[in-house]
Amino acid sequence: MEKRYFEYGDEEIAYLKAKDKRLAEVIEKLGHLEREVHADLFPALIDSIVAQQISGKAAATVMGRIVEGLGEITPERIAAASVDELQQYGMSFSKARYIHNAGEKVAGGELDLEALRELPDDEVCRELCAFDGIGVWTAEMLMIFSLQRKDVLSFGDFGIHKGMRMVHHHRRIPRDLFEKYRRRYAPYNSIASLYFWEVANGTVEGMKDYAPKKKPKKSSKVL
Repeated sequence: MEKRYFEYGDEEIAYLKAKDKRLAEVIEKLGHLEREVHADLFPALIDSIVAQQISGKAAATVMGRIVEGLGEITPERIAAASVDELQQYGMSFSKARYIHNAGEKVAGGELDLEALRELPDDEVCRELCAFDGIGVWTAEMLMIFSLQRKDVLSFGDFGIHKGMRMVHHHRRIPRDLFEKYRRRYAPYNSIASLYFWEVANGTVEGMKDYAPKKKPKKSSKVL
C-alpha cells in the first residue's frame, strides 16, 4: 500500500512563519515535513490506543505482533479475539480490554467511524471520548493522523510541550500560555504540531529543553 503523508503547503507555512518568528526559523531549517497518516480509521484507532503512554517504538512492536497474530486489523477480528489473547501481544490488560471493546462497538455499529469524517473537531472528540479507553489525546491523534484535521494542538502530548519549551525557551507551558499559542497558530495548529514534534526529537542542532532539571533524590542509606 502506498504511503500517505499529512497534506499541507505554502499557504499554511506562510501563515505560521508570519505569526511566529521563532517557529519560522525552525521551519526554515527543517523544510517540508513528511509525517505518515493512516486513512483507515479503525486500525488507526487501535494504534492510538496501543500508543497511549508508551514510546513510538514500543507501540510499533505491539502493533506488529497484532498484525502477525490476527492478520489485517478489522473490527470483526479484534472483536473475535479474547481480551487475554490481545494482552499476549504485549499490552496491559486494560488496553487489551479497550481494544476489544472498540472492535465490538465498531463491528456492532454502535460507533460509526466513517461518520466522523463529516463532523467538526469538537464533535469528533466528544463522540470518541464517550467510549472507555479513548481519551482526548487519543481522539486528537486520530484527528491529525487519520482525518488530517489541520487545527489540532494537544495539551496532553509530552512531545508538544517539549518542542514548545525548546522553541520558545520556556521552563514550563501552563494551560494559559498553551492557549495563547493555540490562538496564535489557528487554524493551522496541526502543522505547528508537526514541527514541535520534530524539534522535540532533537533534529535541530543546538536547541535544548529549558525544563527545570529534577534534583536527584537524597539517599537514605546509612553508610
